[in-house]
Amino acid sequence: MVDFQTDSVEMPDIDISKVVRWLNAVAAGYDKLVGNLCYRFCSDEVILRANNDFLGHDYYTDIITFDYTSGRKIGGDMLISLDTVASNAEGLGVPYQRELLRVIVHGVLHLCGLKDKEPGEREIMEAAENKALSLYDEI
Repeated sequence: MVDFQTDSVEMPDIDISKVVRWLNAVAAGYDKLVGNLCYRFCSDEVILRANNDFLGHDYYTDIITFDYTSGRKIGGDMLISLDTVASNAEGLGVPYQRELLRVIVHGVLHLCGLKDKEPGEREIMEAAENKALSLYDEI
């Protein structure tokens, strides 16, 4: 089950049924099944507080992923700052909607086992995001 919630922001304009089909297809590409995924869209203030409280980080970020994956079944809670998504989209010169989809799939890619902190991992994650975004266009 994929659930979308908001905290201090309006629900973004996304095609929920298409996003759910897409996330299932992305997970299947990594031989994973989608279990319970919860996306909570929020403001910068909410994600900063979560980043402080849960990770000890004192900075804004676009997404925090809490991983509850068990075996092949991925699950987790993802907190997405729509403020940071918007500023990143502007800074990168990409449409907001495209950047939002990239961040949404970023969380699922983490749950599928991809990392992005060590040398070389960021490039692998970006390639996987781009491949997933191409898949979204085909759905």
